[in-house]
Amino acid sequence: MSTDDRTLTADDLAFLRRSLHGFLSVAAGPTPPQPRPVWFEATDEGTLQLFTGPDALKVRRLAQDPRASLVVAAPVGERERWVSVAGRVTVEPDGAHDLASRLAARYWDLDDPARAADLAGILAEDQVRLVIHPESVRRYAS
Repeated sequence: MSTDDRTLTADDLAFLRRSLHGFLSVAAGPTPPQPRPVWFEATDEGTLQLFTGPDALKVRRLAQDPRASLVVAAPVGERERWVSVAGRVTVEPDGAHDLASRLAARYWDLDDPARAADLAGILAEDQVRLVIHPESVRRYAS
């Protein structure tokens, strides 16, 4: 059964704190949304955050229309479950490198020299933090 709410529940947060990819879609006016897989973090405050370069297309689109959604689904082999969060996005100039470091440790084995070098490359570039403030949360669990 699918349910709708404005806030993330404790069960949602536990699910979203797993090492799963989210699919981000930003509003683009007449252009159809084109979801992209992203790393993300669910915060204790009930927001979702991710990092990206300040000149990324998603940042430029968010400057025109600050709405976005993120959908996260359980992997194959598990019972069907998903959470979809939609809301306004703020672009924050601080905290992106710390977030990138936390997420890299969550998604990668940083003892692998190649992955450690990948993270160093991310940290060498300018990054911004995108924060999704939920206005609609939909979920399904079978």
